[in-house]
Amino acid sequence: MSESLTSVTPSLTLLPEAILAPGDAGDDVRDLQHRLMQLEWYSGKITDNFGEQTQLAVEGFQTKRGLPALGFVDDATWDRLVEMTRTPTRDEMYNVLKPGPALLASGARGETVKDLQARLKQVAWYDALIDGVYGAQTLEAVTGFQGKRGIPVTGEVDQRTIDRLHAMTRTPTTDELNNVAPKPRTEGMTLDDRCLSGRVVCISKKQRKLAFVVDGQVKLTMDVRFGSELTPTRNGAFSVNWKSKNHVSSLYKTAMPYALFFSGGQAVHFSADFAARGYNGSSHGCVNVRNKDAVSALFDATSVGDTVIVYPG
Repeated sequence: MSESLTSVTPSLTLLPEAILAPGDAGDDVRDLQHRLMQLEWYSGKITDNFGEQTQLAVEGFQTKRGLPALGFVDDATWDRLVEMTRTPTRDEMYNVLKPGPALLASGARGETVKDLQARLKQVAWYDALIDGVYGAQTLEAVTGFQGKRGIPVTGEVDQRTIDRLHAMTRTPTTDELNNVAPKPRTEGMTLDDRCLSGRVVCISKKQRKLAFVVDGQVKLTMDVRFGSELTPTRNGAFSVNWKSKNHVSSLYKTAMPYALFFSGGQAVHFSADFAARGYNGSSHGCVNVRNKDAVSALFDATSVGDTVIVYPG
């Protein structure tokens, strides 16, 4: 009897066709970058070059949306991106920013100015007394906030400025509006003594809280999640070594937006999984934050070199 041989042809995984890819240039790339910017995956000036920053933003978006992390744009990626964003204007694609009418400006006084000052203080742009007077320090704070957020820098508060500030902050308390100093306990969180001097990202494992503290005053607080027993978050005193707004883990291939690295590969960052599943999961050692606006404000408020304290209590 003769044996019949069955030939086996290896299956090939074909990549989808690229619509836009690294090395491409032109207005289509500008359109792509602005749509990614609308979703806070891309930052900085819009260009016509599909470079490394654009590639990382595309990979982060694809990972977050459960798409293959290709690093280039295929039909599925583009359709999902268009579904979630609006068509940018030509001015937006070419970095032309025009301020709107001024709602508040130098010389203004009153409760609205107090609210403005308190909100700027929450995101660490204003550190003077809340006095309801739109003077030089308020002007400087507004100018800095606008420059950081890509808003036309006028020193006057237009609707774009106030909308962005409100999105990042909460309604100020009566104490905040009247310069009543906060105590070293906030929202049930007791601060470690090491958190009461200087600029400190203070992280309590037991309380599952993070506070950004400047000279003993709590500026921001947020819920956090830690690593499992197999991949624990390290306790100790560290510092912010580097910051990466649109970081994607090279080890786990997952997005780590607003990453503040403090101990090797461990970082404070936004976690979509934490936002969706809460404490029914864990990180790989990082400090996860589920409130994206809060961690965005933390990212802006902190600087490389700021102290990080992680403690068990």
